[in-house]
Amino acid sequence: MDAATTSLAPANSTRGEWARFGAFLKRPTLPARAPLPRLASLVAILRLMLLDFAMMSVLLGTAAAVMATGVSLPQTALAGMEIGAGIVFAVVVIAPLGEEIAFRSWLSGRPGHLLGLLAAIPAALLAAAAMTLLVEGSLAQIWSTALVAIGTAAVATCAVVVWLRRHNAMGWFARLFPALFWLSTLAFSLVHLFNFPADQLAMALPLVLPQFVIGAILGYTRVTYGLWASILLHALHNGAFISLVLLASSAG
Repeated sequence: MDAATTSLAPANSTRGEWARFGAFLKRPTLPARAPLPRLASLVAILRLMLLDFAMMSVLLGTAAAVMATGVSLPQTALAGMEIGAGIVFAVVVIAPLGEEIAFRSWLSGRPGHLLGLLAAIPAALLAAAAMTLLVEGSLAQIWSTALVAIGTAAVATCAVVVWLRRHNAMGWFARLFPALFWLSTLAFSLVHLFNFPADQLAMALPLVLPQFVIGAILGYTRVTYGLWASILLHALHNGAFISLVLLASSAG
């Protein structure tokens, strides 16, 4: 049975978009179908990117203040690693595609997207293999494995989604959406604990707060503007992060 879903009022300014996001967090509600890609959606992504940057600046400033007191924080997997084209590609392209499919593609509650996620699992395994090759393999292996993963995910997901494209969100999913939204956001943040050494996970727990924040923003973006929008915003977020890492390493 299809769900009766609602939409929030459209935002006409950056402040309006941020207020809309705040209202969504207070009461996560599954909107009606996200619109097709359009200029207004791109503008909304830019507004949400500004919100992301503002919140990340606060969190980074807080971390810097803590470190200034002499507290030593766990290092991420990127610390001390030589960042080449393969790692940049994985961070900016593979990670946004894989993580958005895994954690947010199904948040629409539509049967096509839920089944599409299952169809994309083999591609996700190939993407994980590509990430492993970043450490153990050659650049050619990385690119070939990544392209196979992306292609498999695209074909499998699109086939299922097109097949069930007319179905709206399922009623039970719309009713459980608030809990599912927060579970998705929490799972997205906690999976990033694997970026830290296993013996420092307790200390690293506060360090995945940025992933929890951006996960909430991406979840809102996905159900409001579409999966393509959350993938794009995720890529912009990761691109900004890896750019800061590269700048810091070059300055050092």
